[in-house]
Amino acid sequence: MDMPPGLDPRRPIVEVMARIGRETQLTIDEREQHFKITDTVIVTISVLLIVLAIFNIYYVRVLYDDLDNIVATMESMVTKLNRVDKDMVEIADRIDAFDQHMQHMAPITGHVTSVTGRLPRMREDMVSMALNMQLMNQDMVLLRNAVGTITPSMMQMTGNISLMRRDVYQISKPMGSLNPFLP
Repeated sequence: MDMPPGLDPRRPIVEVMARIGRETQLTIDEREQHFKITDTVIVTISVLLIVLAIFNIYYVRVLYDDLDNIVATMESMVTKLNRVDKDMVEIADRIDAFDQHMQHMAPITGHVTSVTGRLPRMREDMVSMALNMQLMNQDMVLLRNAVGTITPSMMQMTGNISLMRRDVYQISKPMGSLNPFLP
């Protein structure tokens, strides 16, 4: 191949190399620009992931606290339910005892009914007793009056008996001295 006289055979190689160098530089610049964009996107995504991780950690902490409160509340509920269970057993026992006491109400009701049936007769008896007590009071008044009249008579009799005793004593004195001589 013939070359024109003013043309240096290295020139096309240099131009090709220069062109390849420019293209390479453009590719490198373009690549660098893409790397910067990629780095920016990666940094932005990393920042977003860090923010998201912080929010996730915050929400996990809140969730942990809430779950801890729920567990504590459930433990409290279990304790209270155990207490309610014991109270219900005690209430059931008391209701059984009350039921047993209520079984005694039938005889009591029968007795109250019987007493209620007897009350009118008892009232009549009480009225009769009150009348008898009034009669007894009247009799006692009469007895007191009679005793009042008997008392002076008794005093008079006592005086007369004393006189008789003295008189008998007077008679018995001379007779006592004659007794040894009489058969």
